Amino acid sequence: MSFWVYILRCAGNSYYTGHTDNLDKRIVAHQTGEIEGYTSTRLPVTLVFADEFPTREEALDRERQIKGWSRKKKEAMMQGDWAEVSRLACSKHPSSFDKLRTNDLAERGEPSRTTGSGRTASKGRTQKVKNYE
Repeated sequence: MSFWVYILRCAGNSYYTGHTDNLDKRIVAHQTGEIEGYTSTRLPVTLVFADEFPTREEALDRERQIKGWSRKKKEAMMQGDWAEVSRLACSKHPSSFDKLRTNDLAERGEPSRTTGSGRTASKGRTQKVKNYE
C-alpha cells in the first residue's frame, strides 16, 4: 500500500498540505467540499504536488516537515528547485511553525532540540501528533 503527501492550491492562492492512502479519493473529497475545514471554505482546490511513500509514518513525517516550511520553500520544492530549497533551509529566519513550536516548549519550561529525524523533541521524547485518519 502506498501513502501520499499532497499539496492543494486553494482559492485565494493559499496552500493546503495533507497525507492519505488514497490520493484520488481524497482529492475528489476536497474538491467537492466533503472534507470540512480549511479547504471546504476555499474552493475550488487544485492538486499541485504529490509525493508517494511506502509507509504512513514517512508520509506523515514529510507532511509535518512541509507544513513548517515557508511558502517560498514549498514553491521551490514543487518546482523541483532543490538548490533553492537547500538555500532556504539555511536561512537565518526560522519558519512560523518553528517559532510556535519553540514558544510552546518555552512556555512549558522545556528546552527545545531537534532529533535526528528533524522532529522537535523535549526531555528526550519525540513530540507526536495524533493521526485523525
